[in-house]
Amino acid sequence: MTDADDLLKLENQLCFALVTAARNVVAIYRPILEPLGLTHPQYLVMLALWERAPRALSDLAADLALDPATASPLVKRLEADGLVQRRRSADDERRLDIDLTDAGRLLRDRAIEVPTQVMTAVGMDIEQIAALRDGLQPFAGRRI
Repeated sequence: MTDADDLLKLENQLCFALVTAARNVVAIYRPILEPLGLTHPQYLVMLALWERAPRALSDLAADLALDPATASPLVKRLEADGLVQRRRSADDERRLDIDLTDAGRLLRDRAIEVPTQVMTAVGMDIEQIAALRDGLQPFAGRRI
């Protein structure tokens, strides 16, 4: 086999490593988030809202690297669960603002242990996690 052949081995593909890792990371989060009543995508929405709320659905979707049409069902489910509320902006009726409910704000106190539980599950400390995250930035920061 030549070096060129090695380039086409599945095990040498960046895309395969990233897709496999992403699937495995979500699987690690699943049992940790289950007691909170959140799926991984819902957890990401809540993280963004815990950082800043209220905010427009379009801004929330952009921060999550999602289309508003993809973010909307996540927000609707969180609303049905009593964690967020949607309302039309007083400034612009076309804009849908998303805010946390009291239950959504309180859930943050329970979620504070999620990162530590993930680090324990993967056997990495905060510096290792940060280095891995930072190493992915060239890929994570791009939106096609």
